[in-house]
Amino acid sequence: MNDLLRKIAGTFVLASTFGLVACGGSGESSAAAPPPPERIACAALVNREIPASEIGLPTRGAQVATAAVVPASGAGASTIPEHCLVSGRIAANDPTAPDILFRVAMPTTWNTKAVMTGGGGFNGFLPNFNARATNSTATEMTPLARGYATFGSDGGTPRSPSSPPGIDGSALASEEAYRNWTGESLKKTRDVAMNLIKATYGQLPTRSYFLGKSTGGKEALVVAGRWPKDWDGIVSHWPARNVVPLILHFAHTSQGFSAPGALPNAAKRNVLFQAALQACDGLDGAVDGIISSVQRCNSIFDPATATLSGAPVRCAGGADLGDTCLSDQQIAALRRMNDELVFNFSLASGDSRFPGFNAFISDTGRDPSSPLFNTVNAYGIGAVAPQFPVTAAMSYSAGFADGFFRFAVTHDPGFNYLTLDSQNPGAYVSRLSYLSALDTGDRDLTAFANRGGKAMLLHGTEDLLISPRSTQMYYQRLQTVMGVSAVDSFMRYYEVPGMGHTGVATTFNMAWDQLAALEDWVERGIDPGNNLVASDTAGVPGRTRPLCQYPTFPRYKGTGDINSAASFRCANS
Repeated sequence: MNDLLRKIAGTFVLASTFGLVACGGSGESSAAAPPPPERIACAALVNREIPASEIGLPTRGAQVATAAVVPASGAGASTIPEHCLVSGRIAANDPTAPDILFRVAMPTTWNTKAVMTGGGGFNGFLPNFNARATNSTATEMTPLARGYATFGSDGGTPRSPSSPPGIDGSALASEEAYRNWTGESLKKTRDVAMNLIKATYGQLPTRSYFLGKSTGGKEALVVAGRWPKDWDGIVSHWPARNVVPLILHFAHTSQGFSAPGALPNAAKRNVLFQAALQACDGLDGAVDGIISSVQRCNSIFDPATATLSGAPVRCAGGADLGDTCLSDQQIAALRRMNDELVFNFSLASGDSRFPGFNAFISDTGRDPSSPLFNTVNAYGIGAVAPQFPVTAAMSYSAGFADGFFRFAVTHDPGFNYLTLDSQNPGAYVSRLSYLSALDTGDRDLTAFANRGGKAMLLHGTEDLLISPRSTQMYYQRLQTVMGVSAVDSFMRYYEVPGMGHTGVATTFNMAWDQLAALEDWVERGIDPGNNLVASDTAGVPGRTRPLCQYPTFPRYKGTGDINSAASFRCANS
């Protein structure tokens, strides 16, 4: 009852603040107390100054640029509620560094809670709070439409308007911008948003959640590690963490595919994938087009010795003999992507290797007729071979390696990332080591766990941009640092067979309601365990699978509808 009264009161106050409710009519206006002075109408937020003293990391303060009431529109899953949309900038401490651009959306009918959404790539774009997540269900409403005050920023790393979203690394040449990108912009944006939320509603949120994917997934873990008191729960999708080892591997892989003839075409990629399916699809008890027993498949499948319907995947003699087989050069390039890369130098972060990707058993771009083909290509090995300078037709991994080494590492816009020896980077070792030390804020989540925070971590097995093997390493390291039982008390890690980066894959394109699952766990004590279900929107639209905690995977029970999650159990083998 108290919660209900609080919500009713909060809704009334905000409606009054926005100038949307007219009180009176009874002649007793004198009995109605005026709103406290800290409750500010939406339009009055324009030019509001947030002093540096209210922001937990060094800045020169923040200022609101625009604030306006956005009227309600849409219906159902496309609902856009009436809200106050605020934008502004957080002034960099270094006057030569980029400012952080932020955006806050505060619904008229507030549920007293807040959600911060993470960025992607090298950031450089503001979140659209009215856009539904790429892996949301058909009936799922946005956090804003559910009544959440929602906020985010561009990470303090602006991009060129002509570059693809998230892939322009030019801002990383600034040391403050780099620190903002690795996490500091998150705290600064959160503190500014809290100032505006309190000014508007007269109170701080009762719950605060962080939802992030890729770079945003890394950000979710970083805020839990560095500012645990600020957050009640996080969801981290395919976290792009451990940046230095990851991008060293990007450069290593790009070099392999850059050689003439090394990048296999779509037909050859399909040969490889179909051979992997023939070898491994049934390992989970169901021939359904999904390789679920990934660890076992990785241990038994090698394109150099594999066959497809009895014919060798490797072309006779290793030469390139057409679209029905792969040459030795193509297999070698894929092996660079698949295999672990060990560094011959030390990083301050303690990392000495990168585990590689599930490149042999994932969709690398095999079906040109699929509407997802271009995206799968971009997130995988690209439509054309990596070269310098980078173009939009090349893989995102080439683009990230290019931008990172030119601007964050060498500070030389003309540096060719394809000339770097990732195992022996010579004069760049000290810089790489320094940068690696800035990326360790998520190593220990003890304080977050101790205050009751909950974390949901999720990764797809066919992600060829951010490796699920790297997330496995993170989870295992966390268990070592904190203890298995401690991690089990607050974190659930799910691997989704067949899912690619951002949930995009032709095998299993996942949809689930992440926020509802997090709310249930944090607010109602409902442990998600192995009880969550994901639906497919691409491979076989409408089929479902259970979300299984790592290291388990969905295994067919032997009877029942092969397209129903109820016919599967979470198994270790």
